[in-house]
Amino acid sequence: MTAVPSAVAGSPDATWLRTVVSDPLVAPMLRQLGDEYSTRYGKDAHAEMARYPSEEFEPPDGVLLLLLEAGAGVAGGAYRRYDGTTAELKRIWTHPAHRRRGLARRVVAELERIAAASGYRSVYLTTGPRQPEARALYLAAGYRPLFDLSADPETIGPLPFRKDL
Repeated sequence: MTAVPSAVAGSPDATWLRTVVSDPLVAPMLRQLGDEYSTRYGKDAHAEMARYPSEEFEPPDGVLLLLLEAGAGVAGGAYRRYDGTTAELKRIWTHPAHRRRGLARRVVAELERIAAASGYRSVYLTTGPRQPEARALYLAAGYRPLFDLSADPETIGPLPFRKDL
């Protein structure tokens, strides 16, 4: 698959890159996600990054995006087919040096846009109970929690969300 860059509205030096898991630009994202999950959950989470076949994040059923600035990945994410009408967001990531800039929200919005254009009618995702910033991001982005918001997240496990497109 050939990566196709496209400009990011409002950011003249930023571009979206639709790419594949094997792209060398993706390696830092997967490594940092694995490190972060391992730190938060106390076990090696790098195997989780390889849990799904890479083809699931390629068209026609999926996509993997990186937001590039000066040729380097600063944020990214992917989706895969969850069912016939639903995409599942995975691997939403922002480089630690670029957090608090709204980049994750931009990644989620772009993934939603592409999923809708690809015929998906909804988006599903889960996040971990020790990722309060992700929980806040999805709530702010209009995702409906499929769990009791008043419950202790540690008693729930993965926190599922859904959003109609």
